Amino acid sequence: MAVAQRMYARALYQAASSAGRVDVVRDELRRLADALDESPELAGFLANPQLDPGAKADVLEEVAEGADDLTRNFLRLVAAKGRAAELRAMSEELDAIVDREQGRLQVELTTAHELTDDEAAAIVRRIEEASGSSVEAVRSVDPALVGGMILQAGSLRVDASVRGRLERLRRELAARN
Repeated sequence: MAVAQRMYARALYQAASSAGRVDVVRDELRRLADALDESPELAGFLANPQLDPGAKADVLEEVAEGADDLTRNFLRLVAAKGRAAELRAMSEELDAIVDREQGRLQVELTTAHELTDDEAAAIVRRIEEASGSSVEAVRSVDPALVGGMILQAGSLRVDASVRGRLERLRRELAARN
């Protein structure tokens, strides 16, 4: 994540927090970022450096019609500063800031086989105890792991899978020769 994206997201968080509208602004920016994912034309328009920032601000204003004033002002500022193409990253950073401030931790839990709800809940409880945060886990299955699991929380990745152990062993043996 670029420093500028972090700064914009932090400034938006602080303004929304002061106004008591963090959840509204976060949801609106997330919906806009999702719209960019769904519309390559819009994303391409915003990413084009040859187009006038004012035109980008006008388009964002239309897309965000009915949105909170903080969100619309933020979009105008971002467009004016030539950073409209970075809205997805700013939205992700805002999500991370809000989660951190509210004591939530988003994790991805990938296992070799489908976990029962009790097994998943036990893993989530252990993560909550270790982190001191409320944990929201997204679960997925990857049979190629053979066994074990991979836990991803932000940039932290813990690979406790059989496939990961075998790969580490292979690298270690290759380094010895």
